Amino acid sequence: MNIATFIDHTILKPTTTSEDIVKLCEEANSFGFAAVCVPPYFVRQAKLLLQDTSVKVATVIGFPFGYSSTRSKLEEIKEALAEGVDEVDMVINLAALKSGDLEFVEHETERCVTLTHASSKVLKLIVESGILTDLELAGCCAIVRSTKADFIKTSTGYAEKGAAVHAVKLMRQHLPSNIFIKASGGIRDYTFAKELIDAGANRIGCSASIKILEESKAQ
Repeated sequence: MNIATFIDHTILKPTTTSEDIVKLCEEANSFGFAAVCVPPYFVRQAKLLLQDTSVKVATVIGFPFGYSSTRSKLEEIKEALAEGVDEVDMVINLAALKSGDLEFVEHETERCVTLTHASSKVLKLIVESGILTDLELAGCCAIVRSTKADFIKTSTGYAEKGAAVHAVKLMRQHLPSNIFIKASGGIRDYTFAKELIDAGANRIGCSASIKILEESKAQ
C-alpha cells in the first residue's frame, strides 16, 4: 500500500503564511500526496503552485465550527470554486445537529453539494464524529447518502476528540462504497493511519504526512 495516495497534506492554522504554502505544495508534489488542504485565502496560490501536477487543492468551508449561515457557506464555496479549488471540506452545522434539526442540516448540505457538483468538484462533509453519539453519526451518514455528498469527514482537528477507528467503522457500515470517508484529527503516526484505512477510510487528513510516510517505508 502506498499510503501517500491516501493523504491530504494539511495546514489550517490561522498563522499560516505564503511560505508555508510553498513548502506544503512542494512536499505534496514531491511525495505524491492526494491533495493539499489549505485555508481559503491560499487556494489561488496553491493552484498556481500545483498546476500541471496530479495533486488536488482542497479548502475548508464554515470552518471550524460550522454554525455560519447557509448563505455564508454558499458564498465561501462560490469564491473557492472561482479560485480553482478541486475539493471543499465543509463543516456541518453542529448547533442544528445537536438541537435535533436534521431537516435544516440536510437542506443546507444539499444546497452546498448541488453548488459544488455543478462545477464537477468534490464536497466532503465534516461531521466532528468525536463529539457525536453513534445515533447522531448514523444520522449524519443518512444525510450524506440522501444529499450525495462525495465524502464524510471525521473532524476539523479543533474539537476535543478527533478521528477514531470506531467512528470510521460505523460510517463504513452506514454508507455505500461510492461514498468515501476521510479521517482527520490527531493522526500523527503510521500505525494509527493504517488502522483507520483498514477500518474503511479512503483519505487521511494530517499535517504529520511526511513522518507517516517515512514510518510506512520503514515498516
